[in-house]
Amino acid sequence: MLLRKCCISVLFVIFTASVSAQQDKLITHFIYDKMSINPGKTGMGMLNTICATSLYRNQWDKVSGAPNSAVLNIEADLSRFFPGGIGLAFYHDAIGFSRQNNVILNYSYPITIGSGTLGLGIGVGIMNYGMDPLWVPPTSNPDNSLPIGFAATNLDVNFGAYYNGKDFYAGISSTHLTETLLKQSVNNFDHTYQTARHYYLMGGKKFQDILGGTIDAQVLMRTDMVKFSADINARYIYDFGNSKVGYGGMTIRSSDGIALMFGYTPLENLTVGYSYDLTLFNKLASISRGSHELLVRYCYNIPEPPKQNARHPRWL
Repeated sequence: MLLRKCCISVLFVIFTASVSAQQDKLITHFIYDKMSINPGKTGMGMLNTICATSLYRNQWDKVSGAPNSAVLNIEADLSRFFPGGIGLAFYHDAIGFSRQNNVILNYSYPITIGSGTLGLGIGVGIMNYGMDPLWVPPTSNPDNSLPIGFAATNLDVNFGAYYNGKDFYAGISSTHLTETLLKQSVNNFDHTYQTARHYYLMGGKKFQDILGGTIDAQVLMRTDMVKFSADINARYIYDFGNSKVGYGGMTIRSSDGIALMFGYTPLENLTVGYSYDLTLFNKLASISRGSHELLVRYCYNIPEPPKQNARHPRWL
């Protein structure tokens, strides 16, 4: 009975915290998810290539109602046909009783500056938020103050600028620019969910030829002007030859703890990865068994069209 009460209490705390805390997902492998939070990155550094990235994150394992996130990003460089890159970003978030789904179509326009390229991007799509609570009140009397189920969909807009240099990058972006109010009337009562604008600052640099490999250092800062968190990570990338590359690294997240990252390229253009987050810096440290994250990424090189030599019949 005591265990049940504790689980219900934790579930309620997580649910209520999600209303005022950051609404966007937290991804340890954000190095493969930059497009969904910064449209300017879409297609950058991917000459004649299309890539699909899938991520799944089970946050705070064994905690009832803890966040679970699924991500699917598809982006391509289409400079062969017109300037810029396009991409489609989808992610699903489940936290407590709530469910959030975002679908965004991105476009990034490249501008050559010095030895690098600046991408200015915009993302336009929809955001759906729904809630289907199952409350267990201490008495049989109904409590009208408890939220009931509802779902609503509305416009969502993102913007970002991303500079890609020779061995470094930097970006600034904002999601949910419209700060859309999602509302539905149920039993003559308006249920609402206010989307908060989020701001991101990211950067990274590669250090070549370190013991035969590469050190890739990254930083991502995020805020909704209420709470702030930052990820700092570094990974060591080693080329085994024959298109096989492996990496290992560590992330420090200011709002949670530390994470270990591993990845490998078993086949050309296919990358698989895993990370384990150890919760240290928040109140769930004594309950959570950590967070698990899986990555699968595949890239396809668009072949050059065959060259055709046309001859005029007069010269046959």
